[in-house]
Amino acid sequence: MFKNPKYLEWFGVVTAITYSMLVALNIGQEFVGFTLLFISAISIGLWAYAGKHRGILFLQFFYAAAGIVGMLRWF
Repeated sequence: MFKNPKYLEWFGVVTAITYSMLVALNIGQEFVGFTLLFISAISIGLWAYAGKHRGILFLQFFYAAAGIVGMLRWF
């Protein structure tokens, strides 16, 4: 699928960190934060799929689901 998807891994990491900070700071940006969690899960999921990291890929399904639930809850 991808030759070297390292950028997906690090993009996912940065978006997950940003999500965590937005939710933890409690500044009213929860919807944006959960959107970033969903984007992070997709990015890291693609990286995990390409690298055959099955455990991480499985985990990303739950993070993506949490992102969707969070977006629905805060919308």
